[in-house]
Amino acid sequence: MILEQLRADVLEANLEIVRRGLVLYTFGNVSGIDRKEGLVAIKPSGVPYESMRAEDIVLTDLDGKIADGALKPSSDLKTHLLLYKRFPAVGGVAHTHSTFATAWAQAGRAIPALGTTHADYFYGPVPVTRSLTDEEIAGDYVLNTGHAICERFEGIDPMAVPAVLVAGHAPFAWGKTPAEAAHNAVTLEFVAHIAALTMSINPETRGVSQALLDRHYCRKHGATATYGQK
Repeated sequence: MILEQLRADVLEANLEIVRRGLVLYTFGNVSGIDRKEGLVAIKPSGVPYESMRAEDIVLTDLDGKIADGALKPSSDLKTHLLLYKRFPAVGGVAHTHSTFATAWAQAGRAIPALGTTHADYFYGPVPVTRSLTDEEIAGDYVLNTGHAICERFEGIDPMAVPAVLVAGHAPFAWGKTPAEAAHNAVTLEFVAHIAALTMSINPETRGVSQALLDRHYCRKHGATATYGQK
């Protein structure tokens, strides 16, 4: 029953990134993990979202061995698995090729914290990884993508900045659940869009102050959060 719910949650998160306009055709994928069972549920590779059902969601263990499912898992599986291994608070991962976040990734630039919209969700710039080497690309490319992400997050709390831009590729976002991962992917795209507009209007903008970043991030996150209903 628990794994049925996980599959349903992962399906819904995948459909959410489609509804919010982050996906074209079969681009992108969302996964979720049941840490007690040690199983990950992820979108099947190349299956159109409009025909996808909960039973199509593939279950694997943390080594990528298929535990249940008749279809192949997403080709990005190894990246997802490494993030779950390295970021123990993460319960869901979303990967898209959304327009503006991907543009920042292709430019090899982090998304700076320019205002309070950014600060509400990301406690500082959304970082960009280094470019993978030719050897890493020719080798276990998907796993090496995960290593580049984890390397970039040395010294950064992944739950305070729940997204990354993979240089030359596209964004990944995550959260405590698959739904939260999808939510953060949608928010990332909006932040990337307004950051691009802001920089086009004033390339010299210095961005949000530390005091304002602290104020807006902390009002939504942590023990002293005041946003929303109790």
